[in-house]
Amino acid sequence: MIWIWIAFIAFVLMMLALDLGVFHRKAHVVSVKEALVWSAVWLSLGLSFSVFVYFAYDGQWFGLGTVVDVVDGLTSSGLSATEKYLTGYVVEKSLSVDNIFVIAMIFGFFAVPPLYQHRVLFWGILGALVLRGAMIAIGAKLIAEFHWVLYVFAVFLIVTAIKMLFLKTDQTDPNKNVVVRLARRFFPVTARFHGEHFVVRAGAPASYESEVPGAPEVPDEIVDRARPGTLLLTPLALALIMVETTDLIFAVDSIPAIFAITGDPFLVFTSNVFAILGLRSLYFALAGMVAKFRYLKVSLALILMIVGVKMLLAEWLKLAVGRNFNLYLLAVILSVLAAGVVASVLAERRRPLSS
Repeated sequence: MIWIWIAFIAFVLMMLALDLGVFHRKAHVVSVKEALVWSAVWLSLGLSFSVFVYFAYDGQWFGLGTVVDVVDGLTSSGLSATEKYLTGYVVEKSLSVDNIFVIAMIFGFFAVPPLYQHRVLFWGILGALVLRGAMIAIGAKLIAEFHWVLYVFAVFLIVTAIKMLFLKTDQTDPNKNVVVRLARRFFPVTARFHGEHFVVRAGAPASYESEVPGAPEVPDEIVDRARPGTLLLTPLALALIMVETTDLIFAVDSIPAIFAITGDPFLVFTSNVFAILGLRSLYFALAGMVAKFRYLKVSLALILMIVGVKMLLAEWLKLAVGRNFNLYLLAVILSVLAAGVVASVLAERRRPLSS
């Protein structure tokens, strides 16, 4: 089975290399049209992979579909594995949209020029894939050893959903982030951008003459006193740190959500990877419109709650609905997501009339 993991990771690395090394070798502002094209590419890849999942599990290629899924206690056939993959992909894709709200806030706070935003997101998502891979490996091990962990995950998801529905989350100041504060304590930080660089040496000319809001916390005297040649972090590095830590926080919600659907590490990992790979393009396509989807957070909260309840009632649902209850779960999740989008669009259309 190790060969299928090696082949999949090699494919992902190849796509990332093409993305950064060929299509985005030169820094440029990503247009909405370009972002939509790339979003369609990643979406097509993610959905097309379900065809491979079907035949691989149906034919038990590379040992897939031969191990009992600890979540439902069944071995996955081609059809059930495809249902689990698509449900997981839709859930992870939906929850990753929430990242866009925070990423837009981070870029706005640090005044990251549009020219360099793609580079920050590229390395941020590469780091996110590594972190999520580690979290999935740990989660799969825990569930295999201690099945009751699933109920802990379920309660956590329901509590998180309730918090999203009823508690207002104000925009936090990135300067107060623990990781950013530690970075500023142990490394000198320049207040100006230096092209695409995350690290520069003292004395290097700034290529983007704009100071970053919040820079007074790191007095310019620190940079001025730095000896020529001293390594300095740029504001781009701080933005990258914030993107990484934010994704780690969101992963705490999304990883338990996928384990509510399947405990198969391959399905969990691949659905996560394809959902995250399209996040960059989705950000550039939706960043300017994200504030208009006012009911999207409500939809995401309801999805988390539905997944959490499903996790608690999995045994009963399996008896009441049958083996393919993940197919019904997928239909419910898509309906909730679509309802949030439609409600947001209708509310946006009515706004000029009421103002």
